[in-house]
Amino acid sequence: MTTANRITIVRMALIPVFLVLAYAGLRWAALAVFILASLSDMVDGYIARHYHQVTDFGKFMDPLADKMLVLAAMVFFVEKGSMPGWAVAIVLFREFGVSGLRLVAVEQQRVIAAAWSGKVKTTVTMIGICVLLVFGDIPLVSGIVTGLIVATTLYSGAEYFIKNKDVFRDVK
Repeated sequence: MTTANRITIVRMALIPVFLVLAYAGLRWAALAVFILASLSDMVDGYIARHYHQVTDFGKFMDPLADKMLVLAAMVFFVEKGSMPGWAVAIVLFREFGVSGLRLVAVEQQRVIAAAWSGKVKTTVTMIGICVLLVFGDIPLVSGIVTGLIVATTLYSGAEYFIKNKDVFRDVK
């Protein structure tokens, strides 16, 4: 097991810790755990590339851990009333759609690399979640954060499909 993969596993283990702290109302502790988990994504990616520790496990689990962390936080915010459920549905739709697109591409021996807009979407979402943890009780803040998350999610999803529409030409 590589160092990068261990960090990914730790990130996944931090998700229930984050949720327990968030539901307990310990927002600063939840924020600290969320930030730690979010930063671990950059660290494990750097280690994997820099020290040649890229593995099939990491390729699969790293993005899955990110999605689990973000969606766990967003579901918490829906329950708390800081985010509408439709916003989470849009994020889920985009994640499943892009994952499906990548699966179709893999069958054609193509790899769809992470797009710049996807990285922006992830950054906006992670920062937005941090903002909601601190200021989520303010409706204007919740609305702005939700709008930014939805806008970057829709743009990123559209870009993936538009740039890779040829993947569907030869689908049988």
